[in-house]
Amino acid sequence: MFTTGSKFFYAVATAAFLAAFGLAWTTGGNGLGPLTAGYKGSVGDHLGYTILMFTAVAAFFFGMVSSAFRDADPEAEAEVAGTDAVPAVAPAGVSYWPALAGFSVGLIVLGLVVSNVLFVVGIILLGLVTLEWLVQAWAERATGDPATNRAIRNRLMYPLEVPILSVLALGLVIVSVSRVLLAVSSLGAVAVAAVVAILVLGAGAFVAQRPRVSSNTIALLLFVGAVALLAAGVVAATAGERSFEEHEGEHSVEEPEGGAETTPGADEGGTTGDQEGGLAPLGGGD
Repeated sequence: MFTTGSKFFYAVATAAFLAAFGLAWTTGGNGLGPLTAGYKGSVGDHLGYTILMFTAVAAFFFGMVSSAFRDADPEAEAEVAGTDAVPAVAPAGVSYWPALAGFSVGLIVLGLVVSNVLFVVGIILLGLVTLEWLVQAWAERATGDPATNRAIRNRLMYPLEVPILSVLALGLVIVSVSRVLLAVSSLGAVAVAAVVAILVLGAGAFVAQRPRVSSNTIALLLFVGAVALLAAGVVAATAGERSFEEHEGEHSVEEPEGGAETTPGADEGGTTGDQEGGLAPLGGGD
């Protein structure tokens, strides 16, 4: 029941669980807090307890995976396949996941300096690349037929990778292009948007006119485009946004109530400076 790999992972999980409980009870934990993850008491050092518990859960999960796949044991595979010997496994093909993993690490490093958005995108992309890499390594050795291996891999991963990678790619395009458009002048922004649209349309037309283009060629085009777009976004973010002029509204002269015009030099009461001396009206007495 327990394979060699699963025994290792189960041992790591057990050691991490015991270390988490011991750390919690020796750093101020009380009651059932360490056993209930802090629901019924304190766990002491939160950071150390969380790291150890996460390690234990992850090791237990990998132990279950190792037990389920029997460590790729030849006898177990032959028993499942119903044959006397294990079918020959084709050699692994070219993989572009290592390059995407390096690209994800670059996003994380740039995100620490440029933008939190790039940092989050890099973390998510690195996790997805790691998962894809593991699944591909398993699928290429699942059977002796490469076509069957590809079908197994695609059936498992297409429902996950198509929507997630589409959202990530769209977010990368929006963030990078927006940084460029905000950094250049207004006329330059129009030119940049036109050039990007032409490049996208041209790449789509190139792929559509050549239906026999290999997936590796398409992946290379996407990778080069993503690197160029990311580089342009980083340079634009470093340069900063252009200055925007604030348009102030025109100040209109307000007329006095009633529509009466004032004479220059008149006081608030509407009298001129000559009348300030108290001149008598015309036709008055002595």
